[in-house]
Amino acid sequence: MNTSFKDLVIRFKIELERQLEVQLTLAELDGFIQIDSSELTKKIFIYPNEQRLRHQTAESGIHIDEDQLVEKFGLIVQRIIAKSVNNRRIYARNTVVARIDKKVSHQFLVEHHLQSPLPGKYRYGLYEHGELVSIAVFSGGRRMNDKNDEYRSFELLRFCNKSGYNVIGGLSKLIKAFSKDFSPGDIMTYTDRDWSQHSSLEKIGFNAKEITDPINFWVAGARRYAYRTEEELKALIDQAPLGFLKENMGSIKMILYIK
Repeated sequence: MNTSFKDLVIRFKIELERQLEVQLTLAELDGFIQIDSSELTKKIFIYPNEQRLRHQTAESGIHIDEDQLVEKFGLIVQRIIAKSVNNRRIYARNTVVARIDKKVSHQFLVEHHLQSPLPGKYRYGLYEHGELVSIAVFSGGRRMNDKNDEYRSFELLRFCNKSGYNVIGGLSKLIKAFSKDFSPGDIMTYTDRDWSQHSSLEKIGFNAKEITDPINFWVAGARRYAYRTEEELKALIDQAPLGFLKENMGSIKMILYIK
């Protein structure tokens, strides 16, 4: 385990302690580091770049790779804080919903979402006193072979609140506005099992359908490239030879059937 990785994790622990005002414990385990406290809702597992696989027996936790922590340090801190303490609470009924353009959506996702921004086809936002506090990005509709010709399935590609905010009922309001405009048969999405092994989306009517296989990544510089086959991996290595392999815990596929 390299020194720079340990220093990064210690800095991360100190920042969490400062903002949460708690004392955290740090333990070196089998090639990775665990951060824990009675004040945290979940244990945090952090993996150095040289460790490809997750600690699969420790499912009830948050799993973070070194490269992610380097690139998204502040956002990761804020997301963990949001899971541990109350952020500023806004009620969706006090917000205004509106369609937003690609530029606004992209900038919001860069600033407040851990994953790479996606343009999608339809984008909706919630505004409080003119300030954008939450967005949802949807795909175009797809026909389903086992449904009638009018039935369309859409994907919720991205959803996030502004860092430091908890918009109560925000996603439900965004989905309601989208559904009014496009009358979907269903809306499906994926939740990242690195952060949650049980999706909170079930509280608003989504049903868990399956757990997808882990995604394989080739990490080069500040970018992660997903691949499915050895041929795709070889092409990525040829394109960016200075990199390393990573694998996440997969996702939970969720579906909301619109009545």
